[in-house]
Amino acid sequence: MREHDLFERYESAFDGADDTMRRKGKRTNRIADDAGPTRRGRMTEEEKLRVSRLREDQLSTADTPEDGDRWSTWGDADQGPKPHPDWLITELAAVDRELGIVKTGKEADVFLLERAIGDRSTLLAAKRYRSNDHRMFHRDAGYLEGRRMKKSRETRAIANRTAFGRNLIAEQWAVAEFAALSRLWQIGAAVPYPVQRSGTELLLEFIGDADGTAAPRLAQARPDEDELLDLWRQLVATLMTLAEAGITHGDLSAYNLMVHEGRLIMIDLPQVVDLVANPRGPEFLDRDVRNICGWFASRGLPHEIGDPSALVTTLLDVAGMS
Repeated sequence: MREHDLFERYESAFDGADDTMRRKGKRTNRIADDAGPTRRGRMTEEEKLRVSRLREDQLSTADTPEDGDRWSTWGDADQGPKPHPDWLITELAAVDRELGIVKTGKEADVFLLERAIGDRSTLLAAKRYRSNDHRMFHRDAGYLEGRRMKKSRETRAIANRTAFGRNLIAEQWAVAEFAALSRLWQIGAAVPYPVQRSGTELLLEFIGDADGTAAPRLAQARPDEDELLDLWRQLVATLMTLAEAGITHGDLSAYNLMVHEGRLIMIDLPQVVDLVANPRGPEFLDRDVRNICGWFASRGLPHEIGDPSALVTTLLDVAGMS
């Protein structure tokens, strides 16, 4: 029952009270005088508290499905690009159920989520940025260069790192990652499909097995010579796709790449850097390339194949910045 329904029911008990009083005349007035003041539909603080608690209890029961943790948030979120994958569940009557945590991090935690309706279900990765009490965006100043806020108050809050400003930064991370993933998915980059964004929560395609086991990071891989070369070629293709879009990962390492069934997939793009708008764009690109080339070199990739300087030059040329 909604709160205003309770108020209406309460006040309806007094409907017609004035007419009754007038019909009874003086005798009624004497009784009223003896009885003291009567209520005119105004609720006491105790009654308001009771109504509020009743409303919270009823909403809590109504908003929680019996077989899950919440109803699907698809209808209230920014939705992923079309055409939607066949495995995606978009029905608003679907139920979300948390199955555990996949990964913890300084800026965000990733949970395993199952979205189901009827006999259909799909696994999703729910990436949730931490509250501002725990958030540690210690490198955000350089990443945020080139991103403009519409309101000067917001710009000042971010510059001063107020609580409001830190919340805005978190929102920017989520918005930036969702936008980057959406854009990269549409142009064919090897990234998880971005299902939706609601506030600072991202729901992403789960990269892993049907039993909920997440795919390993590249850092955990021990590829043989042929596998290493194949992974390198996939990496270069992905970096070229990013460069064509005018961006670089911004924090690329072997921990931000996953290997699933031989396929290399790039993840964790909240700090994606615009190569043109950010004056330090080429610097971030150079660092990305040297970090990942170092890992491949440590696994035995010949320098003439994985030369970081040559790759940086190629990527800048692809981005139209040579």
